[in-house]
Amino acid sequence: AKLLATENIDVIRSNVATAAFDIKNRVLILPRWKDMTDEIEEMLMLHEVGHALYTIRDEYGVVYEKEKKHLREYANVIEDVRIERKMKERYPGSRKSFGAGYRQLNDRDFFGVKQIQDLSTLNLIDKINLYFKAGFSCGVTFNPDEKNFVNRAERTETISEIVALANEIYAYSKEQAEEKKKQQQ
Repeated sequence: AKLLATENIDVIRSNVATAAFDIKNRVLILPRWKDMTDEIEEMLMLHEVGHALYTIRDEYGVVYEKEKKHLREYANVIEDVRIERKMKERYPGSRKSFGAGYRQLNDRDFFGVKQIQDLSTLNLIDKINLYFKAGFSCGVTFNPDEKNFVNRAERTETISEIVALANEIYAYSKEQAEEKKKQQQ
């Protein structure tokens, strides 16, 4: 992790639900899962190193200071898409590691999709998260409007683009929910 991050980050293992990277203190935190495989650990480490390399504290901190909680959650998903894309560009061999790790997590139903009968009922941001983490094979599909958001998420470069897209996805999702509610009534 230190070599890939190209800095002397601290790496700790802790009893946490999932991996994380503390961008302020430069600490990569890996969970102590009893069933952790090498592939999952490598994928988690690569993801968090992506934050070490590409999530700029001064820029991303603004998201947490200024944005509402739901928009922060949307921005987090889009930021994850961005940093993983950048890791795959910088370290092409990581594509295999991301694929294998996420495939194993998906097989374990880490994302909770096996209990959802119709994935089209998910919020768009959850579908985007599933698509980029579990892959198209998880069964998530997008209408043309949603696919436009997916394509834009895949191409984000800056925090301002991430925040703008998070706002648009939230507004779209809210509009879709209101429309669905009207149809049900």
